Amino acid sequence: MISKTQEKTKKVTNKTEPEVHRRQLLQKFLNKNNYARDIYHDLMMFKVKEILLVANLYEAYSIEKEGRFSEYVLDEYHQLNLTSVPRITGVSSGDEAFEQLRSKHFDLIILMVGVDKKTPVAHSNQIKKEFPYIPIFVLLNNNSNIQYFEDQRSEAKGIDRVFAWNGNSSIFFAMIKHVEDKINVENDTRVGLVRVILLVEDSPKYYSRYLPLLYNIVMAQTKRIIDDVSTDELYKVLRMRARPKILLASNYEEALAIFNNYKDYLLCLISDVKFRREDQLDDKAGFRLAKLIKSQIKDLPTIIQSSDEVNAIEAHKMRASFINKDSETLGQDFKSFITHFLGFGNFIYRDKRGAQIAVAKSLKEFERYLRTIPDESLIYHAKNDHFSLWLMARGEIQVAKIINPQKVTDFKNPKALRAYLTSIIQKFRNEQDKGKIIPFDKSAISDESNVVSLSKGSLGGKGRGLAFINTLIYNFDFEKLVPHINIRAPKTSVIGTEEFEYFMERNNLYEKVYEEDNVEEIKRLFIEGNLTETLVKKLKIILETIKKPIAVRSSGLFEDSLMQPFAGIFETYLLPNNHPKPKERLRQLCDAIKLVFASVFSKMARDYIRAVNYKIEEEKMAVVLQEVVGNQFGDVFYPHISGTAQSYNYYPFSYMKPEEGFVVAAVGLGKYVVEGERAYRFSPKYPNIEINSPKDQNKNTQVRFFAVDLKKKKVDLMEGDTAGLTLLDIDEAERHGSLRHCASVYNPEDNIITPGLSKPGPRIVNFANILKYNYIPLAKTIEVVLDVVKEALGSPVEIEFAVDLNKDEEHKASFYLLQIKPLLGSAEDYVIDLDEVEEEKVILFSEKGMGNGLIDDVYDVIYIDKDAFDKSKTVEMAKEIDSLNNLMFEKGKKYVLIGPGRWGTRDKWIGIPVNWPQISNARVIVETSFEGFPLDASSGSHFFHNVTSMNVGYFTVQPEMSRGYIKYDLLDKQELVERTKFFKHVKFKKSKKTCGVLNLVLTFSSLHRRVPMAHFSISSINSLIC
Repeated sequence: MISKTQEKTKKVTNKTEPEVHRRQLLQKFLNKNNYARDIYHDLMMFKVKEILLVANLYEAYSIEKEGRFSEYVLDEYHQLNLTSVPRITGVSSGDEAFEQLRSKHFDLIILMVGVDKKTPVAHSNQIKKEFPYIPIFVLLNNNSNIQYFEDQRSEAKGIDRVFAWNGNSSIFFAMIKHVEDKINVENDTRVGLVRVILLVEDSPKYYSRYLPLLYNIVMAQTKRIIDDVSTDELYKVLRMRARPKILLASNYEEALAIFNNYKDYLLCLISDVKFRREDQLDDKAGFRLAKLIKSQIKDLPTIIQSSDEVNAIEAHKMRASFINKDSETLGQDFKSFITHFLGFGNFIYRDKRGAQIAVAKSLKEFERYLRTIPDESLIYHAKNDHFSLWLMARGEIQVAKIINPQKVTDFKNPKALRAYLTSIIQKFRNEQDKGKIIPFDKSAISDESNVVSLSKGSLGGKGRGLAFINTLIYNFDFEKLVPHINIRAPKTSVIGTEEFEYFMERNNLYEKVYEEDNVEEIKRLFIEGNLTETLVKKLKIILETIKKPIAVRSSGLFEDSLMQPFAGIFETYLLPNNHPKPKERLRQLCDAIKLVFASVFSKMARDYIRAVNYKIEEEKMAVVLQEVVGNQFGDVFYPHISGTAQSYNYYPFSYMKPEEGFVVAAVGLGKYVVEGERAYRFSPKYPNIEINSPKDQNKNTQVRFFAVDLKKKKVDLMEGDTAGLTLLDIDEAERHGSLRHCASVYNPEDNIITPGLSKPGPRIVNFANILKYNYIPLAKTIEVVLDVVKEALGSPVEIEFAVDLNKDEEHKASFYLLQIKPLLGSAEDYVIDLDEVEEEKVILFSEKGMGNGLIDDVYDVIYIDKDAFDKSKTVEMAKEIDSLNNLMFEKGKKYVLIGPGRWGTRDKWIGIPVNWPQISNARVIVETSFEGFPLDASSGSHFFHNVTSMNVGYFTVQPEMSRGYIKYDLLDKQELVERTKFFKHVKFKKSKKTCGVLNLVLTFSSLHRRVPMAHFSISSINSLIC
């Protein structure tokens, strides 16, 4: 039996204009990020999947044995990251062919020709008559048969194309791609601006050589570019679809039709000289075609190939390259010309005499050398359009189109030309990399618009969140919603989980740590281990670039994940990073990384992992390196403001709504806030509303703050995560000048608070100049960021942030988004109708209940013995709770935990300083106040985040401030299981009499009321008197 709940209809409200605008911007952002990938999905829609090969046994054997056909084709697809390898069905007669064709669909038919040439012609005509839509190719075993099929042109109307096999199985790959390109070119040029290479050749002997060469060059070029710009395997597969299409024409009219259809996409023309025009052989057809095309596209790269060397003169006159088809090295010549004149391969910087100066293998190297090459080299390449040609060949079509129209004569001098080119390339590269995870590069470390990957493997939960933050900040147009502040992310690098696995294996640590319980010994073992040389070299370069303090943060696989956040379980170290010896700075950084690895095996982590039903070997650790946000003030370093914000407010009052969220902020490093110290709480929607009276604000204001201690040149990280920090009195911040906009003065005589620090009196950190007088739009910024991140994650969220109040040349301060976490609760809604609750059955009632759900399987309550409570003994109480929690874990039982003050605090004078694993089996946690021991709730801390994410019920009972109460007399009447010095453990159980189910039924709801209510009650009051 449970108290009845009443279904209430949610009030549907019209979306406000800012919300609609924000959603539109988010959709634009999503569209922008998915646009390129969606285009790739829409390319190469047709694939040759089924091939019918008609050949007698000997011909099939010849191809398979000599050419290793199957092995080659499969390997070709694998090497080029191509999917959908075609299936080949072989038959040896016309009857078998028709049997297969009538039973299944085929995309391509290949007829092998050996000694018997007549039968394939007959078969092709018969097949074409019944299946006119299937391309039919003839593959000749010998070049001597080509002339026969040339003579049979009018009779062999069923044959679409004749190819010659010369022992190279790559001809099959070329035939397949030829069919696909011919069918896909119309869609792919329209949708993806894909380039086109036009090959005009009427001889099967030569196009059977050229096509495999062309496809090999194009595929290799595309793969090289992809490997340069991305490590995303799916992206690589999709990006291969955007390679240039190769179209083959065998006469003048076919070539002209292709040109007219695709001239806006033409990458180059490769043409024979002699071929049919108007159904007659024309000795100059190739020149006529080239002249026509170049009259419309003046600088189109053109290659003329002919057996007659005399044609070279005419080719050079029209600024075309020439290849002799009778050359002994035809294949190599063809490949060299294509690579050079189309800009395929590396970009080779040369002087005006053609001597090599430098070789650029990537766009980054291309830009780097562009800044330093001699003026004569710059002019040489610019005059010959080499820059735009190379960019076009790489598929960087938009930037190539910007550069191409510009001529050397448009610039006053080489310096102006160089500045223009480098600015265009740099802008293009920056736009490409913004918000992305990019491979390690020295130039990228100082750019906060991307995340730098230092090793392979997963980024971990926190790393994924930070990468998403970067993507959001540098692709989403926040300026339209909050124009007067910079929204930024700190410079960030991530060490992927592979380094952790290498570290554990190379240093033989797995066996040692599983057998070792001593945390200090585990740390020592990890410190003695060695990181990979590759990573250490990259860390050296990072330290050469970053001179400010560095945060070394954990990023476990499950940390801050959507379904199982591990907030505050693993370590974070802040390094001053200012030792005069670079070698010592490197050692400190390496040690911090190793200790983050070691934190996977700490007692807290092991207990937590056990509590959430994971195995410790499932956890892998990535590490995030971030430049600390802030400024130097004398011998310390810290941000003006840091804090956390949540998109759901479990403690709204006045006209606040829960979905409007709340913020907890403080001066100094964020460690002060996430560890639950006294900080200022406000609503981002209504920042002017003060939650507490002036007297209470003075009593509960921030009095200390964390900063990086720059005096600690040599940091002993074995001391823990505060080794590089110092805890200062708030007066120090006033002396630094950092408190000017963050504090007010309290006048106890008049009980008023005056913004600013101009008057004498107690200081209160309440950010009045910012929140009331809008020195910077902090509240609005947080409101917008919470809305956008909540929309993006699809759940309530928490963010961590820092603020630098120093304004730039545009008079904007900077808001840094440091972390995002999901806040998850029960999937079901339970709405309590207080009119239907029988108060005599209620044991606990709270006006401040967090979460939403129903629990009907808890029988045990562990609660503070009020008579034994001593506020100076809270550390001992934490040890008792740890022991009781372990017993409950071993028994597989959940329980309700009731205690005074704030759970999870590090200040023993305001609550019981437990960490999360010490109470991990609690199903409901209750914080209450005693006389002389007031309650300041846990919101904003890592502890609080774990409570919400684990869907643990969380009640606050403050009898002196609300209608909340706990009936300790009813609890005392239950069966006593155990009594410790400070706590009682009681159990509700079934009565020996037939009194019904006597377990606790807990219902709590805070989603549908302006003031959330919660209670738990006994299902039948009769149980207490049975």
